[in-house]
Order: sequence, then structure tokens, then C-alpha cells
Amino acid sequence: MRKAMHLGLLAVALTATPAWADLTLPPAPVDADYAQHPDALVHLGFQLFYDPILSGNREVACATCHHPAFGSSDGVSLGLGDGGIGLGPERRADPDNMPEQRIPRNSPGLWNLGHAEFTTLFHDGRIEVDPTRPSGLRTPLEKDMMEGFDSLLSAQNMFPVLSPDEMAGHYSENEIAQAVRQGQITGPGGAWDLIAGRVRGIPDYAEAFVAADPRITRAGDITFTDISNAIAAFVAVEFRSDTSPFDAYLRGEAPLPDAAMRGMELFYGRATCSTCHAGPFQTDHRFHARGAPQLGPGKAARFESHQRDTGRMRVTGRAEDAYAFRTPSLRNVAQTAPYGHAGSHATLEGFLRDHLDPVAALPGYDRDQVILPELGVQDWAILDDAEERAAIKQAVSTPPIRLSEAQIADILAFLEALSDPKALAGRLGVPDSVPSGLPVPRP
Repeated sequence: MRKAMHLGLLAVALTATPAWADLTLPPAPVDADYAQHPDALVHLGFQLFYDPILSGNREVACATCHHPAFGSSDGVSLGLGDGGIGLGPERRADPDNMPEQRIPRNSPGLWNLGHAEFTTLFHDGRIEVDPTRPSGLRTPLEKDMMEGFDSLLSAQNMFPVLSPDEMAGHYSENEIAQAVRQGQITGPGGAWDLIAGRVRGIPDYAEAFVAADPRITRAGDITFTDISNAIAAFVAVEFRSDTSPFDAYLRGEAPLPDAAMRGMELFYGRATCSTCHAGPFQTDHRFHARGAPQLGPGKAARFESHQRDTGRMRVTGRAEDAYAFRTPSLRNVAQTAPYGHAGSHATLEGFLRDHLDPVAALPGYDRDQVILPELGVQDWAILDDAEERAAIKQAVSTPPIRLSEAQIADILAFLEALSDPKALAGRLGVPDSVPSGLPVPRP
């Protein structure tokens, strides 16, 4: 009798519908949704991505803030661009060329930006696809926006090279910084043309562009948009990530470990993570106020004196968008610490715990966890101001989420299952040298 009862219960267990069977999971990414690029153009972009020749003082490359050693980010809360020495958490200020301030926001990862789903970029979404514009894009440059960028990803490249704190440098230091300060961006002698001129003057680059792009027949044809398009092609290919354990599960190729499976059930179920972290890359590409701590210089125009960062509101001007930031993709999230728009949290677990109830967590936020190169500046003006803290908390409209210790561990296991060993290992890696002869960024 006992044996029959045991077998009966086992049969029920085997035929019962598992809890995760009712979940709405995203589809696995497919090749058709990724932009395709010629190998020659990708390799050209590979060299340009690691070449400091694009920065005003020839010291900062794209890879300085987006390095594969740090999950395509930079390993610090708020980075140092122009005026920095070294890479990752070892980066420090150059005493002979001190930075004016930190880069105001945490460096985002570059995963899957070549996928058609990514039509809005930056923490505040200040650039996006817009068919009503002549260029097909909406950006802060508006009337000065050039045509010729092949994609939104390509257009994104134009902003760091124009930023004094990121790549351009400051007014008295070089010709590109001077052009930026004077508002000369496009046209002959503008900042973009000056950058293109440097690249045109390097024979290896000139030959590579002629070989990679049939529209270019001589060095003089190379424009900044050509440079940007090549870098975008490299980023799209090198940082494609869709072979994680979660992808294998979605494709029916392999099961997830038990803890990750339980975490997936929570993520797409009662923990409601997928309300914002939706779709194949765990982002709805929308903007939400989630009460993340603010540190550093904030986002202010040069004539403003505050250190706050109101996020999306700086783009739209709408009060309801205050302190809202774009939902980040969670692909390879375990490798892209620190976390938050200002890099406020050193660990994924710490960020998740505070994210469950950000209003309650903000007063007890541990400032010692930030990873900040020493700069001798005031980084805590906002969190030291009771009114500013209250404004950040007031913008949060979502209720707290209560999870047990075991459930938190399971969600972290699921987030680990979004790590893609193949993508993290790299496709082209890091070049030994670049055509300019300048040092390649290395940890």
C-alpha cells in the first residue's frame, strides 16, 4: 500500500505543471535582428576603437571607458576621461593635466547595441531614432546634426569626442577642444573635421578605408561619419551577446541550474522584475525613477552651479520625468560593476537589495562602497542635502518588493545565467598596436 501510494504521488509530481510553465518569457534573439557588417569595416573599427588619436590630447580611446576587461564598461563608479592615467579601478588623475571633473554618469556596457531593438541610447535617452528628422535621428545637436551616420549606434560615437571631460579636453589644450568651445562642430575646421583630418593623415587608415568602403576612393574622402560608422560596426559585432545559458534555455538547448530556474520564475513572476526588465535583453528601453543614490558632479550646463542629475527630465523638460533613467539591459550584468546611473553600488547583490525598496534604503546608503579615482572634489553634495534626498525619494512611485534571503540568492543566480562566456571572451580581443602608434589602453 505504501509503495503504491508513493508511486501515485510520484506520478502526480511528474505530470503536474511546473510553476515556470505559465511564465511569459521573451523570444531568443535571432540573426536577422542584428545589423550585418563587412569584415574589413569591422576590423577598421576595431583599430579605431582602441586608438587615442580620436581624443583631443591623444590620450583617451573609446576603449578607455568601454574595455572588455571590465565587461565593456570601465570598472569605476564615475570615470575619468581626459586627464586620467591608467585603466579601470587603477585609473588616476594626471597631476600634469588635472581633469576638471569626473564623467557625470557611470559608463554603460555595450552589449547588443547592434540589435534592431536598441532605438534609444544613453542613460537619459537623449539620442533616439526619429524618422521625422532629416538625419533620421533626434539628438541634442538638432540643426547641427550631420547626415551620414549609418545607425543610432554610430551617432552615439559623436558625443564623447565632443565632451571636454571625456575625450575632447579643455579649451587651451588642443585644436579640437577649442573648436568645441567655439561651437564649431560641423563643416571645414569643425571638431569632427579636425578629428577626421588626423585619421586621413595616417596612411594605414587611409588605405583601410579605401579597401573597406567603396564610396571612399582616396584619403580626402574620409569624414567623421565614416570613422563613426566603422566603430559602430565593430561594436555591433564584438559586443554581440546572445549565447548565455539563458539563451540556451530559451532555444531548448540546455536546462538552467535549479537556482537559476527558481530565480527566473521570480524574475518573470512575483518579483515583477520583468515589468521593466522586459524583452530579449531585459530592458523595456523606457525611463523609471528608482531612487538610486546620486554622487559626483551631476548633469548641469556650464552656466549652472548645482550637482543634481534629474535624468530624463533634462531631455523632455517634464516634471514627471524627474530622476527617471533608462532601464539598463541586464546582459552580462554580473561583469559590469559598479551599478546605478552614478555607479553607486559596488556589487550586484548590494544594488538588488537596495533596489527592492529604494526609498527605505537611501538613508542608510553606504558611501564607502563607491570606486572613485581620487580627485579632491565634493562628490556628496546631493546626498548631504535633505531636500535633494527627499526629491529623489518622492519620485519613486513603485511599491517595495519583499523577498527572502533564498529568493534574493535565486534571482542573483538567474542574473549570472545572463553571462555569456563566448561574448565575454571576445572575438577580436585587444590589438597589439594601432596605426597611429599611440599606446593601446590596457589594464
